[in-house]
Amino acid sequence: MSPNPLTIPAVSRETEEKLSHYRALLEKWQAAINLVSPATLPEADTRHFKDSLQVLPLVPVAAQTLYDLGSGAGFPGLVLAIARPDLAVTLVESDQKKCSFLSTVSRETKAGATIANERIEMATANRPAPDVITARALAALPALLDLVAPWVAANPAITLIFPKGARAEEEVAEARKTWAFDLAEHQSATDPAARILVLAAICAKS
Repeated sequence: MSPNPLTIPAVSRETEEKLSHYRALLEKWQAAINLVSPATLPEADTRHFKDSLQVLPLVPVAAQTLYDLGSGAGFPGLVLAIARPDLAVTLVESDQKKCSFLSTVSRETKAGATIANERIEMATANRPAPDVITARALAALPALLDLVAPWVAANPAITLIFPKGARAEEEVAEARKTWAFDLAEHQSATDPAARILVLAAICAKS
């Protein structure tokens, strides 16, 4: 079965202006700390911002809280926080310098995101389960599921949204050996070989 193709949603002029300021800050800070792969910076609008925006329609309308794990430069979590101000977004990032960048962008764009400078293992032990979890380029799907297992156990209605590359099918097959879940697979609008995986009804196999 072919994955559902995604499109980039339209956003308000105010959101566009905030994302433009975000990109300017990304370019400025990139000179001092490695936020994204330097090769992707000239194409940041597509590779990072539009790539993050395409996740927006996949976030349930009723969702109130979202955690973005290993947030790095804030993709997709900080983009989602800007595009959906009603959503309480927490960016979990262990690198202090990247957290400084995230804090600056959140403050200057008035995104209102919470910046959690901590390891994911600490976050799962200390923070309540969210409605939605996102993570981009963090780990293979089986490892991601192991990381978020405490939150999955605490919130059976949780939704996981993971952008993935060309090995998505392989990762799904491996994850199904130890996890059961409903899966909606979407073709990326920015990379024909990439997929966005949306997992629900997740539980560990006994």
